[in-house]
Amino acid sequence: MNEARKQLLEEVNAESLMEFTKNISREVRSSGSEEELRAFEYAKEKLDEFGFETNLQFCDAYISLPVRASLTIDGRSFACITHAMGLSTGERAAEGQLVYLGKGTAEDYRSTDVAGKVVLLDGIATGPLVDRAQAAGAVAAICINGAYTNEMIVSSVWGSPTTETISSLPQLVVVSCNYEDGNKIKDLLRQAEGKQAVHAAVQTEVDTGWRKIPILTGELKGSVEPDKFVLFSGHIDSWHYGAMDNGTANATMLEVARILSKRKSELRRTLRLAFWSGHSHGRYAASTWYCDHHWEELHDHGVLHVNIDSVGAKGAVILTENNCMAETKALVQEAVYEVAGQHFEGSRFSRAGDQSFWGTGMPSLLMGLSEQPPNDAPEAQAFAQLFGGGKTGGYGWWWHTTEDTLDKIDPQNLVRDCKVYADIVYQACTLPILPINQLNAVHEIREALVRYQEMANEALDFSPLVERADTLREKLEQLYRHAQRDSLSPNEITAINDGILKLSRILVPLNYVRGDLFHHDPAVKPVVIPLLEKVEKLVGVELHTPDYYLLTTELTRNRNKVHFALRQAIEETSRALSLLACETQE
Repeated sequence: MNEARKQLLEEVNAESLMEFTKNISREVRSSGSEEELRAFEYAKEKLDEFGFETNLQFCDAYISLPVRASLTIDGRSFACITHAMGLSTGERAAEGQLVYLGKGTAEDYRSTDVAGKVVLLDGIATGPLVDRAQAAGAVAAICINGAYTNEMIVSSVWGSPTTETISSLPQLVVVSCNYEDGNKIKDLLRQAEGKQAVHAAVQTEVDTGWRKIPILTGELKGSVEPDKFVLFSGHIDSWHYGAMDNGTANATMLEVARILSKRKSELRRTLRLAFWSGHSHGRYAASTWYCDHHWEELHDHGVLHVNIDSVGAKGAVILTENNCMAETKALVQEAVYEVAGQHFEGSRFSRAGDQSFWGTGMPSLLMGLSEQPPNDAPEAQAFAQLFGGGKTGGYGWWWHTTEDTLDKIDPQNLVRDCKVYADIVYQACTLPILPINQLNAVHEIREALVRYQEMANEALDFSPLVERADTLREKLEQLYRHAQRDSLSPNEITAINDGILKLSRILVPLNYVRGDLFHHDPAVKPVVIPLLEKVEKLVGVELHTPDYYLLTTELTRNRNKVHFALRQAIEETSRALSLLACETQE
């Protein structure tokens, strides 16, 4: 770590971080509320003070706020909450026989008829869980959380709905109870087994509709490439007081802004901060709106999206497992090791956390950062089910509960996490060559193509795609060898960076986007190369049947898309190499 980076990190201040956190999390910040707006105005005031060019604007968004819920099992009442985007029952409760279905997997529903019944499920209420229960004909779902009930949004529709996606919003009544009450309900089922059905009645009220919500951006212009920008974003809206989620993240953004404002002359590229609403109550409504209304600007000039959520918590000692793209992982690895001495492994992005910009081709890194050690507590298991992996205990038992308050914050952990983010943002804004390693992205894509070939067997041939990935890798190795030279001219730097960015516009969508680049895939975790996801279905399909022909026809067309995208990537890399060759000859 050079001296400039060391000095930067020494300026991270625990007192200012805690002061920012205290002011942001002073009130409950429901999307579109006056309390939330006051937090936005506070953030704007601080950015103005630091010399940023700020813009507080409002957008129309489809927002859902849980109001109240009740749950009765065989006449016995249990405490519960309902969820954003869940169905309101009105005066008449949703009623039916109660059926326990474990984690509510697709296999669970295949083995049990739940049509017209109420399902009892282990885990946090999520979009896919609700979708499965609804598709199976259940009239309501009861989710068993941990020690406290976790507030959630149960729609998989990303951002505000359209005429094409509004029908995908949940039409199911959903509530959650805590672990202790969940076990009591299970006991009632066991006691009644073989004797009589257990009756459940669920009543909910959810306030859902279009609202004005705020978006705050602040810019610190770069001096060499001011049109290119690093987007550093996090949401302000919260469940309850949200000191960790997302007060500390907002505080980190403000602290990074404070420190970098003193180093404006060092910034090669522009730093753009974005504070979102509609994260918790609108499935990332504000960041999606921002993408929709700035698509070409993000595509043409956005070099990197750095996202932050839920940092600085007590007991959050693991900094190795959070989400990251393959091509941005090295940047995180270096920062985490230098600051915390840990070896960041990272995990592939889930479809969450204001990752609304994949269609524009912007590479991204992180969603949160520090997490709890793995444990067997119900809330930790539920978190692992939600985000996958299970290598950590999540963000803490208080995540998305009434208990997310200032006492859950460790100032030293917050300083540590802020240093990591400050280092990442500083490097992304100042390094001559963009810290994006496309070789890692191509490696991930090539490995996936080999796996798809193994699954497809002789039904489809992916060898030409693997060959193109190999050709792309060879050309990229040449490009990055040139980038590592000791002395590069401004024209060489421009040629290399333009090549890296153009590759991102091809490889990020190829690696992460299932549908149209200008729309938004649902909140379901994407596989590598989502266009080829259905290759997995070929394994269970009999050869030369109608289903076989339907699948191979669709996959052949998608294979062509992937093949062509790889050709475009090779052409862009070759173009960059040609420009470098010309520059070298001169």
